Amino acid sequence: MIRTYLIYTIISLMGWASFAQNQIDNTYSLEECIRIALENNLDVKSASIQANSAKVNHQQSKADLLPSINGNFNLGVNTGRSIDPFTNDFINQELTFSNAGLSIDATVFNGFRLINTTKQNRLNRKASEMELEAAKQDITLRVTLAYLQILNSKAVLELAEARLKTTQQQLKIQEDFYTNESGNPADYTDILGQVANDETSIVVARNNWNNARLNLMRLLNTGDMIALETKDFILEVSPYETSADAIYQEALQNWITFKAGELRIEAAKKGVSIAKAQYTPTVSVFGGVNTNYSSAAQTFTATGMSIVETGDFVSLDGQNLPVLSEQTNFDAQRIGFRDQWDNNLNTVVGLSVQIPFFNGLRASNNVKLEKNRVNESMVALERTHIDIKNTITQVHFDMTTAYERYESLQKQVEAYQESYRVNEIRFNNGISNFLNYITSKNNLDNAQVNLVNAQYEYLLRVKILEYYRGNFN
Repeated sequence: MIRTYLIYTIISLMGWASFAQNQIDNTYSLEECIRIALENNLDVKSASIQANSAKVNHQQSKADLLPSINGNFNLGVNTGRSIDPFTNDFINQELTFSNAGLSIDATVFNGFRLINTTKQNRLNRKASEMELEAAKQDITLRVTLAYLQILNSKAVLELAEARLKTTQQQLKIQEDFYTNESGNPADYTDILGQVANDETSIVVARNNWNNARLNLMRLLNTGDMIALETKDFILEVSPYETSADAIYQEALQNWITFKAGELRIEAAKKGVSIAKAQYTPTVSVFGGVNTNYSSAAQTFTATGMSIVETGDFVSLDGQNLPVLSEQTNFDAQRIGFRDQWDNNLNTVVGLSVQIPFFNGLRASNNVKLEKNRVNESMVALERTHIDIKNTITQVHFDMTTAYERYESLQKQVEAYQESYRVNEIRFNNGISNFLNYITSKNNLDNAQVNLVNAQYEYLLRVKILEYYRGNFN
């Protein structure tokens, strides 16, 4: 039973390993990662949808300036008592009726509400398009930072693996001493403990590396675990000369979010003008053409005369004589569909004026609300200015600190390398004890990790500062 379970376990692990290998077959450069993110990232897609909606709103506001033309056509059958639309008489028969019309309505003046609405939507459209570009720039930065974080985590993992390899080599030496019962037996067990410690460091470093890759996967919105192509990626650390204030001044000129905020303020001001239009009369012209048809409509043609009794009588010499009357005989004919439509055709043209005398202070309150939106837009832009300036100052300070740490750690690594070299020789020759050796080794390992972290921390800060300057490559 246990043997069967082990076989199934081994097969499952082999299948998982094969799947994992397939998942990371794809190797991407930074440029390819950015391209995929721009295509798949949900934040970019959301900004694109909002920009498209703003475009449709702008197009609709321009169309609202055109006259409104509408047509109608009705056809029906009525049974029972009804009104003949041809004679307006009550009838009690089956009636087929139809009517059609064409109407036009055009606004001549409404306090420039339609014009200002078009201008407002044009500004909102431009702002949305800029915000879409800002979202693309933001995802470019985020992907770049995530990419660098993966490289950082990978470098730390490689250092941890190299550390374990060195410790295992020392373990082999001490194992020979231990087997031959020479040297201090505690040195061998201490090295075993150091191997376990180094293996733990690898587990932690690999977990950080996987988390960094998962973060990039989320930004790319892809389910595939990817590997990075880094052979052409330059990781140079050189002094950054531009001051924080100079970066902020460049951001004021180049950063698209500021421009979008300014457009939002202008659009909000147009909203005030739109609200004020409620104080003014609305003048519009209208016109229409209508006609109708009724199956009960008929024409009557005279066909001759006839003498008929009226039902009355007169008495003459004691004799009742009927009263006769001459009447005209008619032949009834239905009026055709086309003739009725021509005969019943009518037109209407008019001018409409609506004057707002009192509307429950709605116009006044709407103007106040739109002015508040202007103030909100101005405050939002001012807050953006303050936040960006503070962010640039903080990032620039952290960048400078990271560079200073990097330079200091370079010297520290050089010193610890020499110290480790000497202590390793002394330890292998039995001159020094294990404590001196392992202390020297740990100092070097930690200094190398700190140097790598300082290097990438500096590069990350530089990328952020370049982003605010308008450099997105």
